[in-house]
Amino acid sequence: MKIAIVDPLGYTTPYDDRLASALGDRGHDVHFLTAPFLLDRPPDPRGYVREEIFVPHASRLLRRAPRARVRKALKALEYLPSVRRLLRRLDALDPDVVHVQWLVRPELDVHWMRRLAREHATALTAHNALPRRQRAFGAWREVLGAVGGVVVTSRHAVELLVDFGTPREKIVHIPHPVFEASVDQTVTPPSGHTLLFFGLIRHHKGLDVLVRALVEIRRAVPEVRLVVAGDPLEPIGPVRELATELGVGTAIDWRLGFVPDAEIPALVESAAILVLPYRSIVYSGVLSLALGYARPVVVSDLGAVGDTVRDFGAGRAVPPEDVDALAAACVELLSDEVVLARAHEGALEARSVLTWANAAEQHERLYEALAAKTSTPAVVA
Repeated sequence: MKIAIVDPLGYTTPYDDRLASALGDRGHDVHFLTAPFLLDRPPDPRGYVREEIFVPHASRLLRRAPRARVRKALKALEYLPSVRRLLRRLDALDPDVVHVQWLVRPELDVHWMRRLAREHATALTAHNALPRRQRAFGAWREVLGAVGGVVVTSRHAVELLVDFGTPREKIVHIPHPVFEASVDQTVTPPSGHTLLFFGLIRHHKGLDVLVRALVEIRRAVPEVRLVVAGDPLEPIGPVRELATELGVGTAIDWRLGFVPDAEIPALVESAAILVLPYRSIVYSGVLSLALGYARPVVVSDLGAVGDTVRDFGAGRAVPPEDVDALAAACVELLSDEVVLARAHEGALEARSVLTWANAAEQHERLYEALAAKTSTPAVVA
């Protein structure tokens, strides 16, 4: 099959890259249509073609300042030309299936998504089951209604979308594969007393909850260290002040800024456990990264994040924003070698089951069904 994967602004480039490669390994002709990757060197395409056709000028002019405010204005100016370029390219490719991974904004994208769904077999991955902004709900509902199939990564997201009005038979649950360590790298068992909070830092990621929990964790495990590694998309000052006020500032190693891919393996392997104290989320790429390196996790019990940890016994899932429960779970894993070893074994099992090859096979079945629905029956003379 000829498959076009579309992620206009490259929101989940690592995910898109691995899915495209896995589909290429299955013999498909895959084209990944996206924007220039700003934060690091983009993954080398393996088994697919990468085409940077969305907001190329804003991306290249401000490559060294991806968070600059002026970039939003330039992106807005480039939006309509980029959409026209995207649609022309899809017309030229004439793929059997178009799989859209993300939208820029539902209320903007609904117009070209309607056209896309009329002209091609189209799937959409709802990485976030519902938009964060309520004013986008109407357009999001229309997009979900237009496409032929909707992929979600959690059982919880299935129910959210059904309650939102999406027919259950249109929704396909394909668990998020892990971001595994490279084949030439040995996965080591966890040890030590280091907690890792990793990824983009925003309020809903709950770093302040973890800082509050660190007070009790440090009381039970005095040698504990918390590494905070990631790019703050919102002011980090209040959280750092909170750590100082609570007396745990000296136990935190702040590594703020974008973490290049080359530095991630050593960072993850230096941790005994990764902590995801999120307030709201459906799934997390950080969880997939942790499991890919067979690291136990303590997570908020939200959607597929909690489901995955429980299903594989890869750590602990606790109620969101429950400081005491978060602290107790971290203390248990850091203090009990047997419990930590069992969680490591669970993470290893997840690593062996949640593969990109399995995900590609499930996507392939969806694509074949969508293509069959939109194909024109042959006329018999």
